[in-house]
Amino acid sequence: MKKIITLSLIAAATGFSNLAVSAAEFGSATEAKAMLEKTISAVKADKPAALAQIAKGENGFRDRDLYPFCGGPDGNFTAHPTLNGKSMKGLVNAAGEAVGSKLYEAAKDGAIAEVSYKWPRPGATEPVQKISYVTRIGDQVCAVGYYK
Repeated sequence: MKKIITLSLIAAATGFSNLAVSAAEFGSATEAKAMLEKTISAVKADKPAALAQIAKGENGFRDRDLYPFCGGPDGNFTAHPTLNGKSMKGLVNAAGEAVGSKLYEAAKDGAIAEVSYKWPRPGATEPVQKISYVTRIGDQVCAVGYYK
């Protein structure tokens, strides 16, 4: 007779169940990069529709703590869950770091760069380390960040 042991039983027996739940609760670097690549394709195919979907978190543009955000040539958010129309380029974190300027400076057409800074997770107030993958798509600077 074979014994079948499920991952959840092992996790419960070893006390690792919280670790497994925590890891799945947040998006990973790989998932963030994949979402940015999806963003690139969508913006290239139909910019107005893509920006509207990104702002609303529709069509797979929201996954746990992962979401894309874009800014236009004027430096203002063109797609963000809560900051549309506000200055992306002028975005500063609680420590006074010019996050928006760093994102705009790193964004290059046809390349994906990484920008590291501290920012609160959605729904939280305490800043934690965040890495955003950023690129330029025509006149848009778009990024997706994950939290460490």
